[in-house]
Amino acid sequence: MRTIINNVNIFDGTGKLPFPGAIAVEGNRIINIAPEAIEPQSGDTVIDGKGQTLMPGMTEAHAHLTWPTSVEKFVPGMYLPPEELALTAARNARILLDHGFTSAYSAGALSKSLEISLNEHLKSGGMPGPRLIPSSVEREPPNTSELDPGHVEAHQMGPEGIKSFVKDCAEIGAKAVKFLISGESALKPGASHELLYSAEELIAAGEQARESDVWLTGHAHAAEAVKLGVKAGFRMLYHCTYADEEGIELLAANKDNLFVAPTIGIVQATLDANPPPHMDMSHMKEDAAIVLAHQKALVPKLKALGVKLLPGGDYGFPFNPNGRNARDLELWVEHFNYTPAEVLNAATQLGGEVMGMGDELGLIKEGYLADLLLINGNPTEDVALLQDKNRITLIMQDGNLYKTPLSQLSLA
Repeated sequence: MRTIINNVNIFDGTGKLPFPGAIAVEGNRIINIAPEAIEPQSGDTVIDGKGQTLMPGMTEAHAHLTWPTSVEKFVPGMYLPPEELALTAARNARILLDHGFTSAYSAGALSKSLEISLNEHLKSGGMPGPRLIPSSVEREPPNTSELDPGHVEAHQMGPEGIKSFVKDCAEIGAKAVKFLISGESALKPGASHELLYSAEELIAAGEQARESDVWLTGHAHAAEAVKLGVKAGFRMLYHCTYADEEGIELLAANKDNLFVAPTIGIVQATLDANPPPHMDMSHMKEDAAIVLAHQKALVPKLKALGVKLLPGGDYGFPFNPNGRNARDLELWVEHFNYTPAEVLNAATQLGGEVMGMGDELGLIKEGYLADLLLINGNPTEDVALLQDKNRITLIMQDGNLYKTPLSQLSLA
């Protein structure tokens, strides 16, 4: 039995503009892409796309499923009791899928093993959510903010302590291990320029990561943090705000081995936030303006050098909720001079690559996994329409119809 989707305009994820056609899915794979309607066979499920845009599912490259706030539930702080945190993470996973993110690369969690347990339920079909690269606990940065990311279990320092931490995370099932290489000025003024680990500790982390077959993810604002992350073999570097020319050259020289996610969503959300009177966000807003100016200069340089850049905006804070993730796409067009098709390529094809599945995920291509979205409208003309989940009329993940346009569906 197949699922046939006829009468669509196909954005295949490569960055090319949509073209008319139809596809057939069997099992969890795309088996046919045709320029005209595909004739159904007995037992096939047939969907009339009604001229809408068919595109690959998107990847959230900076996922914080344990950050509590979503578009469905406001949490004034960042702390939840363990039982509620677990349920909230499951809810956030479903919310990401509802908004077209069929894959997610974790940027760290507030629990050492929660995402790992959550991923087992996602993989077994026990609950809805994106394909997930689960992460371990994220070490708490030094901070003076009411928006403290949450108290977490500390890990040992020193090269051997760091190696032990990475090894332990791998053994309990984490695929990505997050380090705050530098601090965060939004939480503590000036902290973005402070290093939280030594070169020896980061090199040790890289050695253990290779031995344990896990990926290292780094929060890196400071120029030296970027350079240390590259030299230590980090696969994902977030922010890179103050990267100097030497750092930019290092990123470009290692562009086949790493990804950079500038994380613009939280910056814009901070600038736009209207906090309650008791909360002073003035220093956070001042820092966000500085970060935005630096990233607007940095990202075009990295793009021109072929560095693999990914959207993902640190969603889950009270003023930047999970579920608003597609806003990043519009911000890339506004601030980084991307075309809609270019940023959609980053969210789909490059998303498949960061998931470690670039040869089977992120494109509409024969033989690839059927993670698909049907969009009422053309996101290559107006990428902002992806912020409206009601415009996503079909969501297919791994060949299974999660959201179906019933009025457009029939059986052969």
